[in-house]
Amino acid sequence: MHVTSLPSPYGIGDLGPAAFDWVDRLHDAGQGWWQALPLGPTGCGNSPYSCLSSFAGNVLLVSPDLLIEEGLLNPTDCESGRDLPKNAVDFDTVIAFKHRLLDQAWRNFDSSARPELRADFERFCSEKAHWLDDYALFRALKARLAGANVLDWPDDLRGRSPSAMARARRDLADRINESRFGQFLLSRQGNRLKEYAHKRGVLLIGDLPFFVSLDSSDVWANPQWFQLDADLRPQFVAGVPPDYFSAKGQLWGNPVYDWEALRRSGYRWCIDRLKSLLVHVDMVRLDHFRAFCAAWHVPPTAQTAEPGHWVPGPGAAFFEAVRAELCHLPFIAEDLGIITPDVVALRDKFELPGIRVFQFGFDGRSDNPHLPQNYSPNTVAYTGTHDNTTTRAWFESLPENVRHAAMSYVVKAGGETGEVAWDFIRSVWSSKSGLAIAPLQDLLNLGVGGRMNVPGIADGNWRWRSTEEMLKPSIFERLLELTTSAGRMSLVNTQIQSQETVS
Repeated sequence: MHVTSLPSPYGIGDLGPAAFDWVDRLHDAGQGWWQALPLGPTGCGNSPYSCLSSFAGNVLLVSPDLLIEEGLLNPTDCESGRDLPKNAVDFDTVIAFKHRLLDQAWRNFDSSARPELRADFERFCSEKAHWLDDYALFRALKARLAGANVLDWPDDLRGRSPSAMARARRDLADRINESRFGQFLLSRQGNRLKEYAHKRGVLLIGDLPFFVSLDSSDVWANPQWFQLDADLRPQFVAGVPPDYFSAKGQLWGNPVYDWEALRRSGYRWCIDRLKSLLVHVDMVRLDHFRAFCAAWHVPPTAQTAEPGHWVPGPGAAFFEAVRAELCHLPFIAEDLGIITPDVVALRDKFELPGIRVFQFGFDGRSDNPHLPQNYSPNTVAYTGTHDNTTTRAWFESLPENVRHAAMSYVVKAGGETGEVAWDFIRSVWSSKSGLAIAPLQDLLNLGVGGRMNVPGIADGNWRWRSTEEMLKPSIFERLLELTTSAGRMSLVNTQIQSQETVS
């Protein structure tokens, strides 16, 4: 479940009381992990996979309640947020509301901050300057230019002319500092939540998109790491060829990396990107893992992803450099899509767990790797992912013969409950996978209205939220019973102890 999907009175889930309550629910239900989507500041389509920075966080996740607790806001400042929708995120309204609150919190801090809070802020700015200064300037310029894409900025700003940068830092100093302050608040609240989760025996799984957005501080401040021309325009863009999700492939439009330049640097920027995320999570899902072997490069003028071609990625050298820096590889390899033997070999060389998805298991082949009977211990098994419809909706949309095969499988694996999603959760929980995960929507046995994302469609995604009324104690009691009967309680404890030893 993504943080935005948590219940809260302010139109979007955040890092406040509901997140702490969620950790308590997971603990009480015998669960050891909580997986979220990428946590960066969203850009196009409000997608967490299209962020304005790989290092910054999404300030929409800042909790107003915790700001009230710190004396940075008054309760009356937040009242208008209580009228926002409870069951879906209205991003335009939420963005305006949250930014008003952050403006007020910054003014209160700037005029009357406690000395110790001000010292913490200054320390944060100093420690994170290697990315924070560029990001804060990028956001200040973007605001001044009415949100324009970086490719449409004036030449001197797009090209980071030293005189233009000095002038912007001077003219936009207050807005830059306010942006730094938002990141400070988010980091402070995120650290508090992670510490609480660990006390309750819950570890956090984050998500790192393989590519970055063209309209981002990453590209603007570090064009040397990407295949761009002198005007920052991409020489190729990323995508995937036709696959399960799209008959014409998916054209993502992200710039592609200059892996030779990154190799010469010791992959420093990439490693810093990973380390920044690992401050806030314990394990990272590496999205689009297959691109570490080869990525689909598409001409920038193409209308679909079909005319692309495969280009080798960094391969084993990248993971060797990361392991030398981190001393371990706390990763889950998202090895879905078109997987070739070299991808499997890379994953297995570093003993990274791959992903298995129950919904992909019913093509009629008994050796399908997504059938629970074929899961190995070094895998993470899911009923479905954020890119799938809910398990109940998936089942209801199947042809009758496939639906019959799926139910026959469930019956053989231990019976049926009358609630389709729970039948399939039981199959995944009873498998040999070392870690089993279900989307909250499947615990709630929701239909198509619970879907989070439709791949290839830019608008209308990422809006789903749970309400407090949905999170009935009986659901989590049932989850505890299933986890216990499937023998996963000992696995939870072992995983937590292992992660704490590595940390």
